[in-house]
Amino acid sequence: MFDKLLLGRYLQGNSIIHELDPRTKLLGSFFFIVIVFLANHWLAYLLLAAFVFFVIKLSNISISYFLRGIRPMLWIIMFTVIFQMLFTVGGTVYFQLGPVTITSLGVINAIYIFMRLVLIIMMSTILTLTTAPLELTDGIEHLLRPLTRLGFPSHEVALLLSIALRYVPTLMDEAQKIMNAQRARGVEFDEGSFIDRVKAMVPILIPLFVSAFNRADEMAIAMEARGYRGGEGRTKYRQLKYSKIDAYALLILLLVTAALIAIRIFIG
Repeated sequence: MFDKLLLGRYLQGNSIIHELDPRTKLLGSFFFIVIVFLANHWLAYLLLAAFVFFVIKLSNISISYFLRGIRPMLWIIMFTVIFQMLFTVGGTVYFQLGPVTITSLGVINAIYIFMRLVLIIMMSTILTLTTAPLELTDGIEHLLRPLTRLGFPSHEVALLLSIALRYVPTLMDEAQKIMNAQRARGVEFDEGSFIDRVKAMVPILIPLFVSAFNRADEMAIAMEARGYRGGEGRTKYRQLKYSKIDAYALLILLLVTAALIAIRIFIG
């Protein structure tokens, strides 16, 4: 289950999306997450889904590969969707039992929340799959650099975010190895009630935390051995440079935003 998680992984390639400046991909991804919340009609979600699949096509990564990568996060999405459906009141009442009420507005909002989460996860996955960790760090640092005049540690924050994102798949792989070892000892994670499954996951947490702390300690020793002293006075081997492709990418994103606003005003 955990070994299929794609968020945080990087796949080397030479597609148009791979060649984009990391700052363009970061800004585009954040902007996309913002405009997703502008959608309030099925046409808007259809437009956003078409845009995401278009970007996936340009990245030369199989769509089925993306869809398999979403599966480990479906339980989080479904929990949010069910919570939204049960506690949103309005419209026609379909079912009512005590404080639990399912209404037409709750169902519609649940569908919209499902679409939003799936689209956001897919766009975030595109960002990490097509951007190398070092490029991601440089991009975040460049975007946060204006804040250094206010005393903000842009380099350290960028490094922290990139390391955290990079270690998501590493920790998931470690969790999968621990689960396989537990299964070899006769532990079943897919049987019994929900409470039994949660209890079966508890023995995984302790070795996972120990492994995470060991990796953090090893990384700290490695950085000290290489003379790392922060971003002060450091130079860059790779210089980030915008190109025409970046301008076209941002233009397409602005056109999608304009179409969403038009749908919201004239249809929604």
